[in-house]
Amino acid sequence: MAIQSNSSDKEVSGGGIPLFTGIAPVSVIAVNPNLAELNSLGIQMKTEPNYTGIQLGDNVKNKIVFWIKNDEHNFNTKIEILIGDEVRPASKTGKFQITNNFGQVTWATKPESAPDWFKTDGIRRTYPGEETLINFVKAWANIPSDGECYFETIDEIVKGNVKELKDLSASLVDNKLRVMLGVKDGKYQQVYNRCFGRLKPKRDDVFVRSLNDEYGTFNAEYNSDLLLQSYSPEVVTPTAEGVGAAAPVTNDWL
Repeated sequence: MAIQSNSSDKEVSGGGIPLFTGIAPVSVIAVNPNLAELNSLGIQMKTEPNYTGIQLGDNVKNKIVFWIKNDEHNFNTKIEILIGDEVRPASKTGKFQITNNFGQVTWATKPESAPDWFKTDGIRRTYPGEETLINFVKAWANIPSDGECYFETIDEIVKGNVKELKDLSASLVDNKLRVMLGVKDGKYQQVYNRCFGRLKPKRDDVFVRSLNDEYGTFNAEYNSDLLLQSYSPEVVTPTAEGVGAAAPVTNDWL
């Protein structure tokens, strides 16, 4: 008889896909990869992934998918960002979300009403989902607060042509960022997309602050200490905090 036994307390293959919770350092290994590229990375899928024309109710979105890898536990997962190809409409208060060449994002009724800290170089309206993409790239590329962060082909990116992001991935092959992981329905690995962290300085407080924001809820299970660990059920509900609003003004500048 030949039996390769292990202690019942030890996790081995055959028990399903390992799931993790907490904050993990990761590298980006692919952007919107095709089936062959996924298989070459050891990610087994049977059908060609689709990144465009995603129907969500009355809206059609495109998808930017960053496949990421954690070296410590040797696992891959993905971050999905849904993005629209038409600029974001005005809020109920008459404000528009705008950005600039430095990846700053704010809401304003017109350029001159933007906050003093907001630079006007390259000012324009944002696309749905673009703020998440900007925040991800800022952490991934480790861009300083006064550094440039804009996409030359953003009008193409939102339509599904992610060549600029693929080129960026090739140039940032050694870069890492920190992401927060959770588990949904006890079996699906989830990545929190409301906040991304730099490798240095290592700041967990930015994740905590985001989770406590009114719009920062993470609809997944995660451990309260945010330390990276194998998944064990423990539901955490963030505390909501109020967010202010502003009065509407004209929008003829857009």
